Amino acid sequence: MHLRKTELIDQTIDTIYFGGGTPSLLSTQELQLLIGTVNDNYKLSDNPEITLEANPDDLSNAHIQELSNSRINRLSIGIQSFFEDDLKAMNRAHNAEEAKNCLKEARKYFDNITIDLIYGIPEMSLEKWHENLQLAFNFGINHISSYALTVEPKTALDTFIKKGTYPPIDEKLALQHFNHLVAETEKQGFVHYEISNFGKPNYFSKHNTSYWKGKLYLGIGPSAHSFDGLKRSWNIANNSKYINSIQEGELPCEVEILSKNDQFNEYVMTGLRTIWGVSLEKVNAEFGNNYKAHLLASAEKYINQEFLVISNQTLITTMKGKFLADGIASDLFMI
Repeated sequence: MHLRKTELIDQTIDTIYFGGGTPSLLSTQELQLLIGTVNDNYKLSDNPEITLEANPDDLSNAHIQELSNSRINRLSIGIQSFFEDDLKAMNRAHNAEEAKNCLKEARKYFDNITIDLIYGIPEMSLEKWHENLQLAFNFGINHISSYALTVEPKTALDTFIKKGTYPPIDEKLALQHFNHLVAETEKQGFVHYEISNFGKPNYFSKHNTSYWKGKLYLGIGPSAHSFDGLKRSWNIANNSKYINSIQEGELPCEVEILSKNDQFNEYVMTGLRTIWGVSLEKVNAEFGNNYKAHLLASAEKYINQEFLVISNQTLITTMKGKFLADGIASDLFMI
């Protein structure tokens, strides 16, 4: 942080996010040290959103109490499912009882909690998915991040599917679950403000919203990514090399300069995933009329199919198009 203090010299830090692994393994004292280092090297706002990612098996009652006495004011808990068979299939370290106990205890000390839930799990009935959601609502959770199950190469799940001991992914089932998720969260007063994120008013993730709105961010630690508006950088993943470089006063990162096309494509990709959409006026002002004309021409077929709509000079994904947003966005890219 000290080596990179000049990178955000004119910026006020509104959010700090401990993520990208298992930061809940850090002690409260270590977390406080890191937050204090941010405060020493950057301009921190009066009431920043400070989030800690955690898995249920890392959050003992004592640890939750300790965290509540720190500056952490938001928890992101990787529940994934409240059912034992789902958790085993996903090779999760925690069990269903730990998930429920962890949330019960966390709600005593934290108001701002988000949980992850996975849908599209093969053979998960709509009733079972409904019960997952109702359990989350009953805990008084104000934010949910929910993603379709994906199979990464060389994982346990990938092996099970290839051996035929676990059924393959069913996109029709995933769409059914997604539509039910949208309907049920709306009934509970959640706003579907980004494709995978649902928050009650005043509980949107300030940190993730900054990514989607193209704000600058600084990533600290192995593999962490940073963005300054014109270029993206990422730290090397190797822990030993990372530590050695830092000790020698060098920044162990690679840098990519974003072309005008890259910047436009990222804006389209992130914009179409959110309720804020893609501003045609912003496209015209920042990229030029050629980009605006390209966007409108490419979007026409999706507007005709009612996947996209233009409202107040903003291109927005319709309910019908939300599940297909990433594919639609890639078709609107400037190559």
